[in-house]
Amino acid sequence: MPLQSAGIVIDNVSKRFGDVVAVDRVSLNVEAGSFVSLLGPSGCGKTTLLRLIGGFEQVDSGGISIGGVDVTKKSPQARPTAMVFQSYALFPTMTVGKNVGYGLSVRGERKADVKEKVERALQRVDLVGLADRPVSALSGGQQQRVALARALAVEPAVLLFDEPLSNLDLALREATRAELKSLQRELGTTSLYVTHDQSEALALSDRIAVMRDGRIVEEGTPEQLYHEPDSAYVASFLGGSNVISNVVLAELIAGETQPSGKALSVRPEALEALDQQTENAVQARFLSCQFLGTHSEWAVEAEGVALRLWTAPTQNVPEQLYIKSKQHRWVQSENTSAAL
Repeated sequence: MPLQSAGIVIDNVSKRFGDVVAVDRVSLNVEAGSFVSLLGPSGCGKTTLLRLIGGFEQVDSGGISIGGVDVTKKSPQARPTAMVFQSYALFPTMTVGKNVGYGLSVRGERKADVKEKVERALQRVDLVGLADRPVSALSGGQQQRVALARALAVEPAVLLFDEPLSNLDLALREATRAELKSLQRELGTTSLYVTHDQSEALALSDRIAVMRDGRIVEEGTPEQLYHEPDSAYVASFLGGSNVISNVVLAELIAGETQPSGKALSVRPEALEALDQQTENAVQARFLSCQFLGTHSEWAVEAEGVALRLWTAPTQNVPEQLYIKSKQHRWVQSENTSAAL
């Protein structure tokens, strides 16, 4: 059964901690029922922004509304939100059922209603029959589901996720990610998800807001940001593009004059390794190779610039190596070292 959902409007919000500007004049609209990720490296302000929306921190300036209601000064309990924390924040001495029903009990709901909502939440996360089990006896993946069930039990209009899968191993993280996306689609609850993992953001999101130094630098669909980034930072951070500022190499690969203030973005999968010269192919020097299962990643050098390209795992290195771009894009040039 679908839950309620509500849109979020973040209007020019800022937050400082002493001399540190954690969130700097951020504005963002999140449509009701959508799944939006805040993506960026550690320290970029994404978790602080999430906590401001949830009411766990108070804004210094600007405003936040949920479902058309100004919640800027409201407590966490007075907002139609629920948070799933990175550490799960479960009570180890309580049973699964007590953990899931904790928020409902704090709100003073009747025991019969609490029991019904706990059972419904456990059913949604496939933990039926575990209400009486000690939470300390569960696996990491099961504990993550309990944390999600606790958030769902209060039937929020907005779910807030603070890197909830980061403590799981790779296989479990990928499986849980697929389940989380399926559940969000089924329930239709507005979801705001904090992560530093690009693949996670791409797989889960309807839209992604990329953050850097307390600001949102670009926002769009996963496809837009991956294939058509505007800045060198996003091209490099989201997908690990080769960002080429060297004018000679950029123009050789692109086959055209470099626009003013632009750098050339070429994805590793868009660079082709050839054994002979063709139009717009550039001679390169092979440096090293990493076998990654589905493909190999070559490190090469052309015109003094180090580049990465992906090849078939069985492809041999030719005696004379040339590289050619199958797809590229001019992006706003900048120092991208922070994104690497």
